[in-house]
Amino acid sequence: MLKEYKTTTEVTGPLLIVEGVDGVGYDELVEVELASGEIRRGKVLEVNKDRAVIQMFEGTSGINVPETKIRFQGDVLKLPVSGDLLGRTFSGAGTPIDGQPEIIPDELRDINGSPINPAARAYPNDFIQTGISTIDGMNTLVLGQKLPIFSGSGLPHSKLAAQIARQATVPSAKKSKTGDIQFAIVFAAMGITFEEAEFFINDFTTRGAIERSVLFINLADDPAVERIATPRMALTAAEYLAYTKHMHVLVIMTDMTKYAEALREVSSARKEVPGRRGYPGYLYSDLSTLYERAGRIQGEEGSITQLPILSMPEDDKTHPIPDLTGYITEGQIVLARDLHQRGIYPPVQVLGSLSRLMPKGIGEGKTREDHSGVANQLFASYARGQEVRELATILGEGSLTDTDKKYLEFVGRFEKEFVQQGADENRTIEDTLTIGWKLLSLLPKNELKRVKPEQIEKYAN
Repeated sequence: MLKEYKTTTEVTGPLLIVEGVDGVGYDELVEVELASGEIRRGKVLEVNKDRAVIQMFEGTSGINVPETKIRFQGDVLKLPVSGDLLGRTFSGAGTPIDGQPEIIPDELRDINGSPINPAARAYPNDFIQTGISTIDGMNTLVLGQKLPIFSGSGLPHSKLAAQIARQATVPSAKKSKTGDIQFAIVFAAMGITFEEAEFFINDFTTRGAIERSVLFINLADDPAVERIATPRMALTAAEYLAYTKHMHVLVIMTDMTKYAEALREVSSARKEVPGRRGYPGYLYSDLSTLYERAGRIQGEEGSITQLPILSMPEDDKTHPIPDLTGYITEGQIVLARDLHQRGIYPPVQVLGSLSRLMPKGIGEGKTREDHSGVANQLFASYARGQEVRELATILGEGSLTDTDKKYLEFVGRFEKEFVQQGADENRTIEDTLTIGWKLLSLLPKNELKRVKPEQIEKYAN
């Protein structure tokens, strides 16, 4: 029989302080009954002797401390999982919001899963095709990788996330004999507006991506505590699909900045000593418990690839959230404000982006044998073109050599033809490499030092 307590002593922000408790565990679910009879949920955030700190999911407004009844449930927050997850939309707390019935679960899984043991990891080495040339061609996403997108306020990261979710495929994945879906998307949105939520739901539904997707939507006016649970819900669903249903799963999480701000809000309510810019000192370890749940496991067919999206306050890469994320993940895709202002979509800053696992996911048998050389040559030529563009701005085009003028033409056409593409344009890797060779053919052959002569003869126009 559950014990009932009426010993709440304090309400601080989203937290309740309860004294005189016994046998209570960390992360345990709590049922809070208000004087009006309303039932709210929470979980134990901290236990110190006979004192428990409860984190409320639905907020603490309207709580009359002397009349509040607390019942500890003896269990942790769990997500019901089954094959019926695909095609469904849930709140950040795992409640269906698509008008369909509750999931009939195969099992209930604790959302606080563990990071993958490094000794059990298999090395990521398969190419994921997103249909975006700047990612596929220059900063390739590899199966099992963690590759964040660094964005800024007002940049089209939501539009890009939806496009990747629609288009992403694993060309090397073999179809099963039963014809089951082999590639799935788990999409977690945190702290977004109602309009953004409608955009994502409508985009997934009207374009046919919903059939292979699971959506978790946490709105800006939802409790901060729910926002902290949302990515864990999504990753628990992804782990079930990957390691029980043997699927390749791409997890897109937006916006990790809103997640970190929810952590800061709860930390402030607990009166913890703040770290950089008021964020808790354990922000790095907390983020790592999410990011390190991605990867491939030896002996398992399925995999989890992560594409976290975070908006950098004031476009500052040294801000704690992008800074700490960069230490944990394997590269980053950076969106550039100047490209966005010139009307280029997606505004990917090619020279500032990096995929550390790219060499393992490209080449003969994976993409094409010329992929590495083309990517290296495009990087080098674009960097040289940027230098020439700055020189022309200062000294004028009349001061440029003939070769410099070729690079100036290259850099402009590279941004308009390679970087820029339609929001519905799904390029194969062959399309991307073909565009790359077309642009490289603008340059003198003696400038193409990073591609093999036989590849120039075979692919250059």
